[in-house]
Amino acid sequence: MKAAIAVTISSKAWAKLRGAKSVCERAATAALDAPAPKGGAKVKGPVEISIVLASNKIVRDLNLQFRGIDKPTNVLSFPALGDEPRPTGAPATLGDVVIAFETTKAEAKRDGKSLKDHLTHLVIHGVLHLRGYDHDRPKDATKMEALETKLLATLGVDDPYGDSEWELAS
Repeated sequence: MKAAIAVTISSKAWAKLRGAKSVCERAATAALDAPAPKGGAKVKGPVEISIVLASNKIVRDLNLQFRGIDKPTNVLSFPALGDEPRPTGAPATLGDVVIAFETTKAEAKRDGKSLKDHLTHLVIHGVLHLRGYDHDRPKDATKMEALETKLLATLGVDDPYGDSEWELAS
């Protein structure tokens, strides 16, 4: 799928992670190239997404505003694709993925993973949500986790579900 991927670093802490933007672009591309879920958004032509590397404070504020949960989380996804017509050739906006630095770093440390590998996973997870994947039901969670594991393997990242207890909440 042809995509415009905008990565914004809004937290100085993320700016210290060498190659953060390219990690996001590679992970997002992998998730965008995956098959669409059954019943998910069918998109023809180019798409655009935004990935924001933010602080816990920003993610906490968004989590409270949009989910009613007053705490930070690792990743939030905001799907934007609707049925609105768009000019011929114009990209479809899939939505935004926002990732909290402090939570992501703490989870990576806790689980003995590199920050880049964990960021890769969170980007894939968030973009799959934009594509229509979900994990509310056990059957859907199993499918989504299997796809994440497969995509991560293509990028040289180990299975994140193998032995960890961390959770995703986007």
